[in-house]
Amino acid sequence: MTVVDAAASDVGRPMAAESVEVVAGGPFTTVQDAPGRIGYWHVGVPPNGPMDDLSHRLANRVVGNAESAAALELTGSGPRLRFSEPAIVALGGAAMSFRVDGRSCPAWVPVPVPAGSILEIGTVQGPGLRATLAVRGGIDVPVYLGSRSTFTLGAFGGHCGRPLADGDVLAIGADATAEPAPLPAGMAPVLGRSWEIGVVVGPHTAPEFLTRAGLGTFLRTVWTVHFNSSRTGVRLVGPKPRWARADGGDAGLHPSNIHDTGYAIGAVDLTGDMPVILGPDGPSLGGFVCPAVVASAERWKLGQLAPGDTVRLVPWTLARAEAADARRDAWLGRATSRIEPMARPSWNRPPSGGGGATGAESAAAPAGSVDVGGDGVLVRTEATDRTPAVTYRQAGDRFLLVEFGEMELDLQLRLRVQALDRWVQANLGPGLVDATAGVRSLLVQVDGRHLSTGAALDAIREAVAAMDDLADEPFPSRIVHLPLSWDDPATREAIQRYVHGVRADAPWCPWNIEFIRRINGLDAVADVRRTVFDASYLVLGLGDVYLGAPVATPLDPRHRLVTTKYNPARTWTPENAVGIGGAYLCIYGMEGPGGYQFVGRTVQVWNGQALGPHFDRPWLLRPFDQIRWHPVEADELLDLRARQATGELPIRIEESTFRLADHERFLTEEASSIDAFRTIQQAAFAVERQAWADAGEFDEDES
Repeated sequence: MTVVDAAASDVGRPMAAESVEVVAGGPFTTVQDAPGRIGYWHVGVPPNGPMDDLSHRLANRVVGNAESAAALELTGSGPRLRFSEPAIVALGGAAMSFRVDGRSCPAWVPVPVPAGSILEIGTVQGPGLRATLAVRGGIDVPVYLGSRSTFTLGAFGGHCGRPLADGDVLAIGADATAEPAPLPAGMAPVLGRSWEIGVVVGPHTAPEFLTRAGLGTFLRTVWTVHFNSSRTGVRLVGPKPRWARADGGDAGLHPSNIHDTGYAIGAVDLTGDMPVILGPDGPSLGGFVCPAVVASAERWKLGQLAPGDTVRLVPWTLARAEAADARRDAWLGRATSRIEPMARPSWNRPPSGGGGATGAESAAAPAGSVDVGGDGVLVRTEATDRTPAVTYRQAGDRFLLVEFGEMELDLQLRLRVQALDRWVQANLGPGLVDATAGVRSLLVQVDGRHLSTGAALDAIREAVAAMDDLADEPFPSRIVHLPLSWDDPATREAIQRYVHGVRADAPWCPWNIEFIRRINGLDAVADVRRTVFDASYLVLGLGDVYLGAPVATPLDPRHRLVTTKYNPARTWTPENAVGIGGAYLCIYGMEGPGGYQFVGRTVQVWNGQALGPHFDRPWLLRPFDQIRWHPVEADELLDLRARQATGELPIRIEESTFRLADHERFLTEEASSIDAFRTIQQAAFAVERQAWADAGEFDEDES
């Protein structure tokens, strides 16, 4: 074996390094492990982990670590580090200048670092954006929710929940499992500036959401990576989608709006008219159409997409995606072996003729002849007198989306989702990774090893067919009383940031509450306030914009204020802002992007340290809880938030149950009043939609 500037006898010596001092942290250096934080997707905790998991796993192999060991992810440029004891490191991913005590070192090779030496990594030199620095033994930081990975938006994991800063000190662990060895020639990923990424079409495509021609355009387009991209998602610049419908109905004014559903990791999310490929820090639940999902074997490429790069999304069959994933695992198992591999993997083939990054594996179809791979629907069963229709949709090669009934808000459908969720958790076995409940859907994630999406589909279809009537079943439903600072100054600030930094002419600006009044046909903004405080909001899902954030809807249809979502989405939302999108309410568990129309701000629904009498786990709320608001002033809310941070804020919670039969009797008794409210609301909604069409917000006929 060969090692830079060291005798071969030094390479296998057990590492004695105890710590690493961060002399300079670099622009964005975080600790990540693989596969990241798994099993909390249903409460809005993303997997985190390396954005380029391929380079992460390979770099760990070079230093003899387990592939899962925590390493440093570097973005754009790297840090300066001082090692207290001798260490062995390896750099992989995008090419960056790499020096130890001023001496240049190559990538993909185990490099010894003497005690007291300075390791310095400079800026990217060539294509790509991120690199991995693996240290023999791994980076030893506390495990949080099963992972050492950093989630900066949630301020947890890694080193203090943030990027590395000057003066930090990192401990070295004991995750070494083998001798260090250079990566064999031809194994390193080949990067470029023009990319082809394999995607599986679905779950929501043509002809229901996009036109057939629109889907073809979507898959033929050469997209440009937007400068405002991150680990949360990669934004793509290109033509507007060609929609097959005029709006999202109860889900929102724009045709991209749907009833909130779980997102697959790597989903191409149409946030209004802009595609965003959701990254490892992306949201788990939301209300936007997703026409395709990046194949799991291709997700590593998202970590190397730099602003200005071009991307074409190449449709793959499910079989092709599964086979590519199996081949990748086989290759990784031989990454530091002297045995000659069977065939060259797609990631290190020479670029194709157009400068693409994946070569023959993702060879482009001729223009105009793209095979879009179907509509994403695997099976659809018709409704009966006893049961609603059920649609089973493909969502990449690791996710299956089960939808009940039509595209409408119906609590009977949500009860079926809840019942199926319980069955899945109890019966799908170790191959189940997670199940994320939406308004009328359940997103089931499998590991692809013990359980495939096909096997999950077969089992779930049998369970759904045997499902009983749920009208009289009591579902636990706590009533949670929370404070609300109406039209809070922090939400006003977010609107102003949007006006000045994203879109000044949006119809919901300069005041979201006035927009809510107008689109619902209410006489005054005071009517908006009264409606919100009178409502009892039933929690339908968690993780809508991260960290236990609820998506909830009023039990009384007369309290269901309907709005559209921001288009494009905001880039910043204050922590614990409360908003309405479609017919749903959300509490933002942390700062980040967002699209709901603001009504105010509340206390925290996520407590990372589980402090206080109501937090036996980090998230406060549960599905089928009911949220009821009581008003507080903005200054009072700040005091309440400070008390909550120390675990001293009491929250009033009442135990209760929800029965569909009782709710349906209420709807029957109040039918005439409910119909009158909806008539006024729908008329106002139609006027607003027509105004949008007249202003060119979206095309009425894009077929």
